[in-house]
Amino acid sequence: MIDKWNAFVDKNIVLEPNETGRLNKLSFTVKDVFAIQGYTNTAGNPDWYRTHGPADQHAPVITALLEQGAKLQGTVHTDELMYSLNGENFHYGTPVNPKDPERIPGGSSSGSAVAVSAGLVDFALGTDTGGSVRIPSSYCGIYGFRPTHGVVSIEGVIPLAKSFDTVGWMTRDPKQLMEIGDLLIDGQSTNDSFRHIYLGEDAWALVDQDYKEELFAFLPKLERKANRCEWLQVAEEGLAEWANTFRTIQGLEIWNEHGDWIQNENPIFGPGIAERFQWTSTLKKSESAAHFQLREKISRSMSNLLGEEGLLVIPTAPGPAPLRNLHGEKAEQYRAKVMQLTCIAGLAGLPQVTVPVEVNGLPIGLSFIANRNNDRKLLHWVNDFLNKTRR
Repeated sequence: MIDKWNAFVDKNIVLEPNETGRLNKLSFTVKDVFAIQGYTNTAGNPDWYRTHGPADQHAPVITALLEQGAKLQGTVHTDELMYSLNGENFHYGTPVNPKDPERIPGGSSSGSAVAVSAGLVDFALGTDTGGSVRIPSSYCGIYGFRPTHGVVSIEGVIPLAKSFDTVGWMTRDPKQLMEIGDLLIDGQSTNDSFRHIYLGEDAWALVDQDYKEELFAFLPKLERKANRCEWLQVAEEGLAEWANTFRTIQGLEIWNEHGDWIQNENPIFGPGIAERFQWTSTLKKSESAAHFQLREKISRSMSNLLGEEGLLVIPTAPGPAPLRNLHGEKAEQYRAKVMQLTCIAGLAGLPQVTVPVEVNGLPIGLSFIANRNNDRKLLHWVNDFLNKTRR
């Protein structure tokens, strides 16, 4: 396999299917944070690779896919220790966005998104803590799914912030996205439908003006699908405050998870990543009680809003992928806007599907968020909705 997209860390890692099943003849790849027996993950950083050894066994989610007839083809790049949404890796380079090589692929599941978008594999596994499946899916014009927190095993996956970490996946079509969910998520009904569509005014206000009109043109299709379509303010405290709460709790968990390793090994991190880890070292849980209280409030309010029949529809990102090598204040300002959109599902532990919409020749993701444990119902609804809108 020729990898002109710089997606792969090691394209020669191949695992043949254990059995035949519903994924026969399909290939997949995994972000380089999933355990593969005998293989040492890089987690996007050479010092991590240097200080860790090979895995004793596969991550259970990999085994589950192999048992359904899928073939694993290689491991793919990630941002350093999964702590970025850009996909630009200081050590290993930046995977090439197939939709526009001048733009970033998004991260931290950058290689996963690029491999799917470029057609190198049928689907890919990534991880999503703060948007790391949803954002690269949006930037690379593919379908991506972040499940309800805890419904897909994260065993054998290098953690970032455990109360937010999820295993997600990416595909080029909604049916396959749904079928993988049917295999990996047990005990959930796909019956009934979503009758109430909520459109977040504060979330839609974050869309870049140049792309807002064409993205809005998609909304009448939703209005025809639902019994009720309602605009509302998602965040009483403001999405900026929600994002700050997410960022703070995530930062506390990151330092708790990786602080000792960072202090003992003094790893070399690239620009932006180094400063972010340094910031996490200054946080104190004793000073963050208000953030934990707000997260509990957000979780309750979102659950009450969505119930069993509600869907929140928001843009996945403020616009298409930014141009490569955007650094400094502009990069942080854009990241802040992205986090205001991604923090909603993260704080409440909700499932979110992002689907590609082409606007001015570039992809932007449109997201559907359901209540907890409505993952399969959400995946089936999105697949059905998109099939009907294409007719």
